[in-house]
Amino acid sequence: MKFHKSAALGILATAVLGSGLAMAPTATAAEAGTAPACVKRDVIKHEKYVKVTNNCGEAMHLKVVIDWGSDSPCLTYQPGEQWEWNWGRGSYGKVVTC
Repeated sequence: MKFHKSAALGILATAVLGSGLAMAPTATAAEAGTAPACVKRDVIKHEKYVKVTNNCGEAMHLKVVIDWGSDSPCLTYQPGEQWEWNWGRGSYGKVVTC
């Protein structure tokens, strides 16, 4: 798993999913809005990979939503900052503000 902001959280999520425990979707993902168009998403679904770039003129609080899998944590990204998220189970849903 490659995640530049918080690898430890991703590893923890992988460990929980690998143990066979089901995780319920969080309420914040359902309540959050889709990130604006100035947030670029480069998705390779068959590789379970997304690279997200904040091209907005301000800091954004964002997370990647994975349908039927573990979402990325909600973190703050400055203008021009990019990060990658890989997941094991589920499929890419969207990037949301949080």
